[in-house]
Amino acid sequence: MVRIDAKGVHYKKLNDIIWESVENGETEVIIDNVCGQRYIGAGMRKKVKIEINGVPGNDLGVFMDGPEIVVNGNAQDGVGNTMNNGRIVIHGHGGDIIGYAMRGGHIYVKRNVGYRVGIHMKAYRENYPVIVVGGFARDFLGEYMAGGLLIVLGLERDEDGSIAGNYVGTGMHGGEIFLRGTIEEHKLGKEVKIFEPTEEDMGRVRPYIEEFCKLFDYDLEEVLSEEFVLLKPYTHRPYGRLYAY
Repeated sequence: MVRIDAKGVHYKKLNDIIWESVENGETEVIIDNVCGQRYIGAGMRKKVKIEINGVPGNDLGVFMDGPEIVVNGNAQDGVGNTMNNGRIVIHGHGGDIIGYAMRGGHIYVKRNVGYRVGIHMKAYRENYPVIVVGGFARDFLGEYMAGGLLIVLGLERDEDGSIAGNYVGTGMHGGEIFLRGTIEEHKLGKEVKIFEPTEEDMGRVRPYIEEFCKLFDYDLEEVLSEEFVLLKPYTHRPYGRLYAY
């Protein structure tokens, strides 16, 4: 295990230190005093655990393919951008466009997330991206989503008492969004509809909710005691007529 003090260290130098440590065989890296340094874990493919104490900058884990990153604090925008595999755990809030174009791996956020979370998420071959959010999500959740799974548990609510903002699932043409609670239809993009999840549906998402509860010390049965709704697209080509002649 190696421990790095990131106080006042430029993001490029910090990432060079992290990469050098991993290339030298370290399997656990702890970084203290992180304050906005971006691209931590970018493109990394080694089986390494990176623990961050502080607030990492944008694009945490971008293009990542295998590592585990744990953030003991909040995270900024673009977490897991085009991530292929691995796991990111955030013990605070997450910013905007979390999981942008994510193709695989798992992201768990204990509290709330910003705008356009899950935008362009897509499953790819055996890869199945999953994002679980403990609190609420702002507008455009799951925008243009093409695959994978988004779960929002609503353990915290926004100023209006809602679990998600407006335009949920706009342009969505694949994947599933599970919300613990209800959502008004006028908040949805026109490409998605509300379904009542079956027992089989809930059986598929239970392992991810169980993992969330283990990570953040929530009671699983209490979380599952509330009703869920399932949002799915009703077309795989929402704009097919717009561009076809």
